[in-house]
Amino acid sequence: MIATPLWIRRPELVHLFACTAAGLSFAGQIAATVLRGSDGRVVLAVLLAGAGTAVSWRLPWTGLAVTSAASFAVTAVGNDPLAVWMTAVFVLFSVTFRGLPAPVATTLVAAFLLGAFMTVGGFRGGPVVGVAALFSAIAGGASGAALRIHRDRWWMLEERAARGVVEERLRIARDLHDVIGHQVAMLSMNLGIAEIGLPDDAEASRNALVAARSNARTVIAETQRILALLRRGDDTPDLRPPPSIDGLEGLFASFASIGLEVRPDIAVPAGAVEPSLGVTVFRVVQEALTNAYRHGEGEATVRVREQDRRLRVTVENRTARASRAPGTGGGLGLVGMRERVESSHGRLTIDDGQGRFRVDAEFGPVGEALG
Repeated sequence: MIATPLWIRRPELVHLFACTAAGLSFAGQIAATVLRGSDGRVVLAVLLAGAGTAVSWRLPWTGLAVTSAASFAVTAVGNDPLAVWMTAVFVLFSVTFRGLPAPVATTLVAAFLLGAFMTVGGFRGGPVVGVAALFSAIAGGASGAALRIHRDRWWMLEERAARGVVEERLRIARDLHDVIGHQVAMLSMNLGIAEIGLPDDAEASRNALVAARSNARTVIAETQRILALLRRGDDTPDLRPPPSIDGLEGLFASFASIGLEVRPDIAVPAGAVEPSLGVTVFRVVQEALTNAYRHGEGEATVRVREQDRRLRVTVENRTARASRAPGTGGGLGLVGMRERVESSHGRLTIDDGQGRFRVDAEFGPVGEALG
């Protein structure tokens, strides 16, 4: 099996590299400006590029526009804009890798370049250097978009392979159910025959056989229940013990490794959540964080609290203008989340207004449905 490349497992490293390169380009331009004794207008124009680089970390469109405008401003005050222009190219690479549409973002950057050529002049090397700068912008935007598409495709193929493993395990589970169910049913029938054949004074043996038949019926009922859950498409990735609230810390770490910052607030007394509800809570948080990573930006907050015998789970994040993985999911994850919550006698509320996406699941006491 081919190992997943580091930049796919840790996409934030690519973003960090691009921002670092843009920062070094900005620092070099600042040093050159000081050594040349440039006037205040040039310094302000260069500082504008640095501000745009910093802003692009949180506001991609705004940062890209500000950094691109800085190259125009440097040209307008009579300075060579090459270093500032390279800063804009690195920012363009970063934002297209993070999900901004490459044609629109590249056009925005190129518009400032062409505007500078047509109004106030150009690069020190003349049209040849200017054309090279234009193509560097196209290459920066295309490279960021290509890496993003490659990353998303890699993830899609991994998910498809994992789904195939799960489907095979479902088939194995069905086969095991058929075999075990048949054998246990035969065992129960033979125990019944043995019970009938006992003499009247064998009360202890009769009680033991009755208990054994009861246990056999329990085994059949449990295997049928497990198979029913599997046939609903449970996405358990492997045969490890079922997930629980205790496994949330590892879940947070896995999302942090791919670039999603999670701020947890877990306050649940030990033993307050039964295992079946713990699985539901884990899966709700997992699906909500998956949506936060694909379609949100910034950090995600996760709160799990128990009060008055009720358990409440809340996951909230900012929605992004550009999705990390556009066109994926189709809302099936949210449907499955709602089914899980309702099967545990809970209530799910989803709110995506005012630039925030919030998932709120509430569970009542065990066995009691919420109205």
